[in-house]
Amino acid sequence: MLINEAWDVLLEEEYKKDYFTKLINFLEEEYKKEVIYPDKNYIFRAFKCVDPKNVKVVILGQDPYHGEGEAEGLAFSVPDGIKMPPSLRNIYKELKEDLNIERNTTSLLDWANQGVFLLNTILTVKKDTPLSHEKIGWDKFTDEVIRIIDKNNTNTVFILWGNNARKKRDLIKNNFVIESAHPSPLSASRGFFGSKPFSKTNEYLKKNKIDEIRW
Repeated sequence: MLINEAWDVLLEEEYKKDYFTKLINFLEEEYKKEVIYPDKNYIFRAFKCVDPKNVKVVILGQDPYHGEGEAEGLAFSVPDGIKMPPSLRNIYKELKEDLNIERNTTSLLDWANQGVFLLNTILTVKKDTPLSHEKIGWDKFTDEVIRIIDKNNTNTVFILWGNNARKKRDLIKNNFVIESAHPSPLSASRGFFGSKPFSKTNEYLKKNKIDEIRW
């Protein structure tokens, strides 16, 4: 078992592919000789938090935070007690403007536990080296994960922030998409602020008789 029974059944064919075998073998060696984030046990944490049939919302990130103690296997989330990254601060700023909700925790585990699939398109990174695992095959794997969710689920909301996530738009044929600029300080003022992704998500879920997310 790589993730859990529900995901493993859906990803069984992907696990058998040559690129995935090479990816896993590469990571086995990389974790031995380098400092890699997140912890090996947290690589598939987003999957372990949300069974495929329970995915209500997909939020796509790029790759894990690359500073010590930051990455916890959930896109945009850091463990409580760790300094809040700028993108997360802007996400919370938009949440306050959108739904008047203030959060005092940096971990998004409570979102994941409600069916928010916090998926980075690249699941590992070398310490202090952003995008260091961009070319090792994760993109093929996570593209297939997006296709599987889109194929098997109905009335799921995909939230695409920034150009990297928006490139995945064509993979989503059957579900609802919300897209905008990235919450990074470099781009948040160019379309992320004021985009109201949280209220739009809940309006869509409510319309389809699905429990709203307690953001």
